[in-house]
Amino acid sequence: MSTDHSPAPETSVPTCYRHPGRETYVRCTRCDRYICPECMRDAAVGHQCVECVAEGNRGVRKAVHRTPIGARGSASAVPVVSYTLIGACVAMYLAELASWRVVWEFMMLGRGVLPDGELGGVAEGEWYRLFTTMFLHQRGGTFGITHILFNMWALWAVGPALEQVLGRWRFLALYMLSGLGGSVLLYLVGDPASSAVGASGAIFGLFGAFFVIGRKLGGPVGPIVVLLVINLVITFSVPNISWQGHVGGLVVGAALAAAYVYAPAAQRRLLHIAAPLVTFALLAALVIVRTAELTPAVG
Repeated sequence: MSTDHSPAPETSVPTCYRHPGRETYVRCTRCDRYICPECMRDAAVGHQCVECVAEGNRGVRKAVHRTPIGARGSASAVPVVSYTLIGACVAMYLAELASWRVVWEFMMLGRGVLPDGELGGVAEGEWYRLFTTMFLHQRGGTFGITHILFNMWALWAVGPALEQVLGRWRFLALYMLSGLGGSVLLYLVGDPASSAVGASGAIFGLFGAFFVIGRKLGGPVGPIVVLLVINLVITFSVPNISWQGHVGGLVVGAALAAAYVYAPAAQRRLLHIAAPLVTFALLAALVIVRTAELTPAVG
């Protein structure tokens, strides 16, 4: 009788799926593949491999910071819109210094004769003047360079804080519509042949918005009230200042800010979109009516 000694079965040692040369007996709790210490990531139970961790992170939504009125933003965000507006005003001022033509081609004018003898103005179809005027400033005259210096200082001082709370597109809409509101009020009640330039209507809109939002959120509003009172006194006491532009901007800015900050949370997004659109439509309607009054009937 002979005994048959069968050879012992070969045993294979498991290795890491990412590093085949490394022996390991630890498995990923998610995909059940063997992983070495370098590929292990702590999980709630056991360890996971780097691929499973990455896959899980792709399904996790990042938290979005919201301001008190529901806008995206953070305290560290750069106020891009505020700085861009300042840059645009400075660039236009340099263009004005290079040529007077920039002023009389883009200033606010209801209807009148331009230096080249041509009839121009908003009533003549040059509606862009309602917007472009807010990027121009006096070059000389009563105030000289202090006109742009004060407006840009005000935009630099107030703009970033409002942009942080409102978010970029709400802030830009408020600024532009405030400037438009000042131009429209001047167009409605001012002398059509008189001209005006300046970002003051938009700046007054920021002042009004700062007051409304500050009151709602419990912030300090005393300094902005003092600034507003001083500027309104100057507006109505110093000659050659367009009070219409200042008051129109103030009213539109405060009204839009109220719509932003007092909107119910459930309808907030809808109202934040509707408020600027309705404001623009109302101002456009007023411009159309005034233009019809200033334009002679044909036939």
